[in-house]
Amino acid sequence: MGTQDTDEKPEGDRTSQNRTIRRIPKKEYERELARLQRELVKLQEWVRQEGLKVCILFEGRDAAGKGGAIKRIAERTNPRIVRVVALDKPTEREASQWYFQRYAAHLPAAGEIVLFDRSWYNRAGVEHVMGFCTEDEYEDFLRSCPDFERMLVRSGIILLKFWFSVGDEEQERRFQGRIDNVEKRWKLSKMDLESRARWLDYSKAKDRMFGATDTKASPWWVVDADDKRRARLNCIRHILSAIPYEDLTSEQLTLPPPQDGVYIRPPIDTQTYVEDHYATET
Repeated sequence: MGTQDTDEKPEGDRTSQNRTIRRIPKKEYERELARLQRELVKLQEWVRQEGLKVCILFEGRDAAGKGGAIKRIAERTNPRIVRVVALDKPTEREASQWYFQRYAAHLPAAGEIVLFDRSWYNRAGVEHVMGFCTEDEYEDFLRSCPDFERMLVRSGIILLKFWFSVGDEEQERRFQGRIDNVEKRWKLSKMDLESRARWLDYSKAKDRMFGATDTKASPWWVVDADDKRRARLNCIRHILSAIPYEDLTSEQLTLPPPQDGVYIRPPIDTQTYVEDHYATET
């Protein structure tokens, strides 16, 4: 994937209405997801044994499905190997640091995979659009970011950057779904609603970001996210294809016999139990 053509139609002009989307049936999706998650377990074991350092960035518009994809990647893996990093807004001290410093502290060590739920690209997106950084800070980020990422790659880090692309109508549908569902309403912040109002500003920021940071050393990989199921499967398949690995599944294990001997345990009424609200009455 090379540098973006500046004459390309911006994402802000794409809508869900003019595209035909194949919705994957739930059973087919769950079967394929289970297969891919088994492969992710094999990948994590390979990363651990070989001491690889893997850093994966997930960016995109609000409600594009980044969090759902990260959840499916991490849910069957070892949290000591596969870590999710989702940083809150910087503290006063962090705001005074070199911009990349707070993110560098979370980069993977040998044998780790780190999944960034949003990353240093906050500066090129929300911080720029919402005026949380100065124009000089924004321009400096666009100049410095490719060099920063080249340093990461030269240090041996495998860097993957995903942009989850969602059309304006699909984003509106998801936002409205969160508004209507009290169990999902927590997912919406005032910032999310403001991002909806500034759709075109975010489109321009995304295209400018790609123009500056879509490099051969660390290209952007765009995930069509109008269908969440397809987006998750395609993203996981790409990760598995981007990092060569071998199956290190251990041989079948056998449980050892229980330890011999007699031990009288304390009476059960000496312990405090959580009340069982779901016991079946006899």
